[in-house]
Amino acid sequence: MDDFWLAPHYISWLLKGFGVTLVLSLCVAIAATFLGFFVCLARVSSSRLFSGSAKAFLSVFRNTPLLIQLFFWYFGVSSLLPSDAVSWLNTPHMWTFFMGDIHWPAFEYLAGFTGLTLYTAAFIAEELRSGVQSVSIGQRSAGMALGLKASQIWRYIIFPQAIRNAFPSLLGQYMNLIKNTSLTMAIGLAELSYASRQVETETFKTFQAFSIATILYVLAIVVLEVIGQRVLQSRAFAQGKR
Repeated sequence: MDDFWLAPHYISWLLKGFGVTLVLSLCVAIAATFLGFFVCLARVSSSRLFSGSAKAFLSVFRNTPLLIQLFFWYFGVSSLLPSDAVSWLNTPHMWTFFMGDIHWPAFEYLAGFTGLTLYTAAFIAEELRSGVQSVSIGQRSAGMALGLKASQIWRYIIFPQAIRNAFPSLLGQYMNLIKNTSLTMAIGLAELSYASRQVETETFKTFQAFSIATILYVLAIVVLEVIGQRVLQSRAFAQGKR
């Protein structure tokens, strides 16, 4: 029966990969939310240049497979860079500051981060746009009647309501992001799926390796969902909906 379980160092491989998954998901979620916000603003802008650019961005990144995008950033971009630049990106670097050491991430991490951020931002932008369009024009007109500037109308009237209306959909995008990080194993990023594949290759214990990986993915999604539900049920959020 002891042969059924994974050795402790294999468990540590899975936990380390899970840590990479969580850190990557958090970094991408923050970056994609900011980028998606600006794409949303451009999409609803009255300027044809901004609106057209946003439409092109959304068309490219929403309508191409994420795996192809990851291959593009990892294999395609590296083929266009000078060999010295590629060598530098693939070499570990560390800078020492007064607060501690900062390690330059591996190239596969940068490619995964870039691909996931652009892909996720396109969907977040559309969720935010739906939230913006759910705010009635009458409320905007009321803000103008009160003498508010356009920036104030966006800040105090439109965007707070848009966030509340789009929050459930945004939460779903963040859940998808955690799952989508598994595709970065295709470019060699040692996240949870990559680690589980390594464990399975060395031990031939397919059920054990992928069962633990599945449990860890489910755990991350459940924790995120619980946090989201707490936010939705919070007094400040509920008051904003009234």
